[in-house]
Amino acid sequence: MKVKSLLISQPKPATKKSPYFDLAEKHRIKIDFYQFIRVEGISGKEFRANRININDFSAIIFTSRTAIDHFFRVCEEVRVRISDLMKYFCTSESIAVYLQKYIVYRKRKIFYGTKHIRDLVEVLVKHKGEKYLVPVSDIHKDEIPDILNTIGIDYTIATFYRTVSTDLSHLDTEAYDMFVFYSPAGIESLYHNFPDFKQGNKFISTFGAKTAKAAKAHKLRIDLQVPSPEFPSMTMALDDFITRMEKKG
Repeated sequence: MKVKSLLISQPKPATKKSPYFDLAEKHRIKIDFYQFIRVEGISGKEFRANRININDFSAIIFTSRTAIDHFFRVCEEVRVRISDLMKYFCTSESIAVYLQKYIVYRKRKIFYGTKHIRDLVEVLVKHKGEKYLVPVSDIHKDEIPDILNTIGIDYTIATFYRTVSTDLSHLDTEAYDMFVFYSPAGIESLYHNFPDFKQGNKFISTFGAKTAKAAKAHKLRIDLQVPSPEFPSMTMALDDFITRMEKKG
């Protein structure tokens, strides 16, 4: 079966330089993008119910810009003023710089890694006496608490926002030969919107082990699993897969 139409469970790329557009042109196929999930902040009332006092903490670990936005939003809703002595630990420089939106950057103690929570381990160990707050989504990576437990720091993980399914009722699932999923939440959104979805002869591609696990939990047949030693990116893997399907006729 040839692949003539793809549904990507992510927002449409903002730039025309996306490899997905090159893929569509090369194989003369239709590629549509739909955001299967969206982020929704928890209310100040919900946060208070968790009985977490933000000013009990002396340091905060940020793993994304979204976490920063919702942390300061909640602080404003519950009328908490953050101490000027608060220390900020960010997983990358770009996330750290984003703090300028909310604080006077040059007057705060800010530390950052190169990309991952693992990059912060050395500096976190040097500040082991701090009490850390980690703002996250209701769906977050297990490796965050795993790493923090390993180095033995005092921390609390708190939900400031959640991932929810987008309304996809307008979508015609029969119009696509292949679905591409990047997260377990994307798989859950598919079944939230279409409880009776049947894969049939449609191809399914997943990115990451957790996404594949979610697909298998719904008894979906995974036709393309990325990354792999041969194909680290989804578009590279799709290019090869579509080419092979074309040759099969």
